[in-house]
Amino acid sequence: MSDRNNRVCPVEKADSLDSRIRRWLQNPKKILSPYIEVGMTVLDLGCGPGFFSIDMAQMVGNSGRVIASDLQEGMLQKLKDKIKGTELEKRIILHRCEENKIGVSENVDFVLLFYMVHEIPNIETFFNEIRTILKPNGQVLIVEPPFHVSKAAFEDTAKKAQDAGLTAIERPKVFLNKTVLLKKC
Repeated sequence: MSDRNNRVCPVEKADSLDSRIRRWLQNPKKILSPYIEVGMTVLDLGCGPGFFSIDMAQMVGNSGRVIASDLQEGMLQKLKDKIKGTELEKRIILHRCEENKIGVSENVDFVLLFYMVHEIPNIETFFNEIRTILKPNGQVLIVEPPFHVSKAAFEDTAKKAQDAGLTAIERPKVFLNKTVLLKKC
């Protein structure tokens, strides 16, 4: 468990995950608008302080839901504080996942895995659980950082996702990052 905690971004650094520079380089609406529609149920796994969750909640509209899931209660609390008293409070469901289990029972249309797959100790089990959460034709977008994750490690991740029953359908461009869009067929 201590190895895992060393790989997970600490809550104390959460504010660095939500900056204007990051919003300019990794604009959530620009990255996610091809995949998220009004009425969808989407999962932001490893949501941190909600950098993507808030924009996702705006994109799914009143009829959609965002399940913002993180391992750390402190990250979820930061997101809860941001949305308190806003209309987004009804659209964003906060969910604390476990060390080795996502634990979401609701089926989802889309899963965002942004800068977090490299933190997962058992990738095979992880992708098998994601496959069970996804609705038929549901999609998963994996984005990993340019320097922290090697090309070989990323390709191994993509292969493990495919071995779990997800099909790679696109390699979207996200500035400097390694990406793959997968679909449950």
